[in-house]
Amino acid sequence: MENGLRLQGVHHTARPTWKLKETVEFYRDTLGLPLIHCVSARGWGPSNHPDFLHFFFDSGLGSTIAFFYYLGTTHPEHLVHRPEYDSDATHTAWKVDSREDLLAWRARLESRGVPIMYQIEHEIVESIYFRDPNGYFIEIGTPVRPVTPLDIADAQLTMRVAIEEEQRRLDAGLGKLQHVESIYQAKGAALEVLLGDTP
Repeated sequence: MENGLRLQGVHHTARPTWKLKETVEFYRDTLGLPLIHCVSARGWGPSNHPDFLHFFFDSGLGSTIAFFYYLGTTHPEHLVHRPEYDSDATHTAWKVDSREDLLAWRARLESRGVPIMYQIEHEIVESIYFRDPNGYFIEIGTPVRPVTPLDIADAQLTMRVAIEEEQRRLDAGLGKLQHVESIYQAKGAALEVLLGDTP
């Protein structure tokens, strides 16, 4: 890293909520995260900015998850969480140490009436997925194997060819990438170049 400058992990993530009681009870009581800080503030910035509470839960290893509750406001339409792929891409994922811990978390959540939507092993992590009272997607996962140098090389190649293939399509007037098969094909061609004619 240039000049030794390096990020030191995530301090917090933050989202808005219009469900104060439900959000506190879910994170503090259902998930067991201690409520550790609350900023009680008059509106910041523009004169029409509402007063708010900005409250933080300890989410482990020095990280926190935080929420903004804007006083005297109603949930604006453009911030209503809609559980589709685009909204669910924004989520919080916590790590546990073992599959046994993951299953214990599943049992705890289900015993408190929290539906588990999925339990999936996806390459290097096995995870459970559920929603908080705001509809936000939450994940708890455990690594099934470490990240290897091959994973890193594959990620770098995949992203390089995806960017190049999308630009090629845009330059040709074909629009943005639509299907993963075009990435597979571009990646295969790149691998042939890298490996030569080696069988």
